[in-house]
Amino acid sequence: MGGIGRTIGVRRIRLAAGLVLFTYVALHLVNHALGNVSVAAMEAGLVAQVFLWQGALGTVALYAALTTHLTLGLWALYERRHFGWTRSEVTQLVLGLSIPLLIANHVTGTRISFAVFGTEKGYAQELYSFWVGTPWLGVVQVVALIVAWIHGCIGMTLWLRLKPWFARAMPLLLTAAVLLPVLALLGFFQGGRAIRALAQDPAWRAANLTPGQVGLPAHNAVLAAWRDAWLAAWPGLIGLVLLARGVRAWRERHGAAIRVTYPDGRSARVPRGFSVLEASRAAGITHTSICGGRGRCSTCRVRVIAGAEPLPTPAPGEQAVLARVQAGPGVRLACQLRPTTDLAVVPLLPAGNVRRAPKTGEERFIVALVADMRNSVRLAETRLPFDAVFIVERFVAAVAEAVTAAGGEVTHFTGDGLIATFGLAATPAAAARQAVAGVARIGTGVAALNRALAGALPAPIHFGIGVHGSAAVVGEIGIGTARVFTTLGDATNTAARLEALCKEFQCEAVISEDVCRLAGLQLTALPLHEVVVRGRSGLLAVRTAARAAGLAAEAVA
Repeated sequence: MGGIGRTIGVRRIRLAAGLVLFTYVALHLVNHALGNVSVAAMEAGLVAQVFLWQGALGTVALYAALTTHLTLGLWALYERRHFGWTRSEVTQLVLGLSIPLLIANHVTGTRISFAVFGTEKGYAQELYSFWVGTPWLGVVQVVALIVAWIHGCIGMTLWLRLKPWFARAMPLLLTAAVLLPVLALLGFFQGGRAIRALAQDPAWRAANLTPGQVGLPAHNAVLAAWRDAWLAAWPGLIGLVLLARGVRAWRERHGAAIRVTYPDGRSARVPRGFSVLEASRAAGITHTSICGGRGRCSTCRVRVIAGAEPLPTPAPGEQAVLARVQAGPGVRLACQLRPTTDLAVVPLLPAGNVRRAPKTGEERFIVALVADMRNSVRLAETRLPFDAVFIVERFVAAVAEAVTAAGGEVTHFTGDGLIATFGLAATPAAAARQAVAGVARIGTGVAALNRALAGALPAPIHFGIGVHGSAAVVGEIGIGTARVFTTLGDATNTAARLEALCKEFQCEAVISEDVCRLAGLQLTALPLHEVVVRGRSGLLAVRTAARAAGLAAEAVA
């Protein structure tokens, strides 16, 4: 199952099975909601349910989906590493594994009872059981409905959130997701009240509680024994899976290991069998993966630049995703690539950062950092378009990662560079220190990138950085959903002018003396200049750093 379980095809099977079960639960909730009309309406709706789900096609689809979903749920529990789970995934898994226990009595008392003993139960008999005969089973049934619906909604959200229309449809979908179970529970309550009143009539009881409708005592005893056996077997299966995880962990600790190396010099040593994405997570290395490692979004893709030759052949599903993004040679999905030997990779998308800026305008002191790659136009003229984009993308990713690590926020991308803002959630002094530290981190990151791409570039990547701080108004502007973050003030414009001066001073960074002084850093080893900045009156004192990575140690503390 290991090789099969790693393919994207199995995820499609899981999705198909989940959609069948989600449809089954949704239609059941709709049928329950008819209880707000009458029990007769519920019985009429049940006729359609029986036609759909108890026919040959519906029975095969339902049982196949249920068996597949349960099996793949156990497989997910075994396969996924503990550091690969998000909170929603853990919630979905726990709820999913609890459903077989919650529905055990209902399934044996209805579907299996009908299939084996021919018992014809409808809403009248079930509601009588839940509201009169054994009320605690009614509580279990309500919990089962809620758990199954939440489990399904989480799965649908994880699937649909990558669709371009999902954000627009989210309010409507959320309304339906909340309203349907509420109406179903109200219908269940109203139907139960009606049946409890009817149960006082001996004639009704005689007509609706016959052995053919509620089963013979001997048959019910057999069903109870089967139910109890399942209630013991399912936790046993989960226990076996957890035991298998323990055995796997022991073998991995004592077995062969591989090393995955990243452009910034960091590496992750993990047991053979880990995916590249799992290696990143195990080592605490930020690695973009919007879909959570399901092989759907392509955001975790990497370019393999050394080692692991030949690479394991990608599954058809992975090939389809890579073809959709027109991936070049050596590009693979990190969540699907499970190398058997050491390798070096370059993530192709920068790790996302979370903006902490306000949506409405707010005045605060910020430090702006503008970084730009040199000779990108010449690069585009002399290399294939994909290679040129790849190199620029890796430069921007390295700069963005450095900015984020230093505490800043990437607020604009400028093609072959970016604009970052420090101070959205820090004091002016802290923002200044973070910005200077960001300059040093950028120098280190680009140096590591140059080493990683040494064989692919005729010359190292060169860049320029400008840094300045001032009071500014920060917030979002735009119309409707077309809103972007912006800063209104002198900091960004001046930082851009200082970045352009890097060419004149033949250096990698120009930092205003005001920022250095505010940061409390005595960077006296850096040359001090007074420059004319277009759009400003008077001279501006600046410090120039020939090598950004060579800033004083206290700047990166």
